[in-house]
Amino acid sequence: MITYSMSQIETLTGINAHTLRVWERRYNFLLPLRTESNIRYYSDNQLKDLLNIGILIRNGYRISAIDKMSQSQIYEKVSQILLTDSKENHDRINGLVLSMLEMDEDAFNKLFNNSVSQTSFISTILNLVYPFLNLVGGLWITNKANPAQEHFISNLIRHKIVAAIESLPVPEDGAKRILLFLLEGEAHEIGLLLAYYIAKKSGWKVYYLGQNVPMQNIGEIIKITNPDLMMTMFTAPRPEKIADLISELLKTNEVPLLYAGNPLNFENEIKVKNAIYIKLPLDFENALNTFSIN
Repeated sequence: MITYSMSQIETLTGINAHTLRVWERRYNFLLPLRTESNIRYYSDNQLKDLLNIGILIRNGYRISAIDKMSQSQIYEKVSQILLTDSKENHDRINGLVLSMLEMDEDAFNKLFNNSVSQTSFISTILNLVYPFLNLVGGLWITNKANPAQEHFISNLIRHKIVAAIESLPVPEDGAKRILLFLLEGEAHEIGLLLAYYIAKKSGWKVYYLGQNVPMQNIGEIIKITNPDLMMTMFTAPRPEKIADLISELLKTNEVPLLYAGNPLNFENEIKVKNAIYIKLPLDFENALNTFSIN
C-alpha cells in the first residue's frame, strides 16, 4: 500500500495540517493511520477522499455538510464543480491527480477537453498540465506514485499533444526547419512535444527525433535535414555536464541551438556560441519569430 505523510497531503490537497487535525477530532470520515512512534500517515483512499473534500470546501461546502454525504453524492458534486462551476485552477489540478490515482481516462479527457474549450490548448498545457506535473513530480521521485500511474497519465498527456500537432496544417514549401531531440538520459518528452506543437503552429517544418538520441547521431541527421535551428531539453538534473553537452552538440556544426529544461541545470550561466537559453514557451515563440525573419 502506498502511503502519504501529512506534509504530502497538505501539498496535494491544499488542506493544512491544523485543519486535518481538527477534522480528525470532530468527524469520523478521517482517521489517519499511525506509525509505532505515533506519526500520522494516510492511505491512497484517504488521499482520494481528501482531494474531493478539498474541492468541495473551496467551492463553498461546509465540512459538517460533507460529513453527512455519501461517497456517490461527493463524487457527483465534485464532478459538477470540475466541469462547470470551478473558478480555481487548483481544483482542476486536483481532479487530474484523482484521474491519475484512479487511472480514469474518461475523467482526464473531460477535464482536459473542458479546459481547452474554456481557454486554449496552449493555456491548458501551461496552466493546468505543467502545474499538475510539478505537483505530482515529487511523488514519482519518492515512489509515492505507482510507475503504472505515471506512465498512464504521461501517455494520456502525450496523446493529447500529438493529436493537437496532427490537427495543424502542413507547413508550406520552403518553410524554416527545426530539429527537435532529447539526448541519451533524457526521457521526459512532454516539453519537447509542446515545442513541436508551437513550432508547427508557427509554420515551421519540424524534424522530431524524440528521446534518448545518441550524441553521435545528431551530426548525421543535421546533414540530411539541413535545419535552420535545433532544440533540446535537459530535464534530468546534471548541471555540471550541461555546458559540455551543449559544446559537444555545436562542435561540428553552426546550426543555432535552443535549449531549455530543469531550471536547476541553468543556475550558472552557460556561455557557448550559437546556444540560446529558452526559459518560457513565449521565449521559444519569440526565438522562432526572430529566426523566421532572418
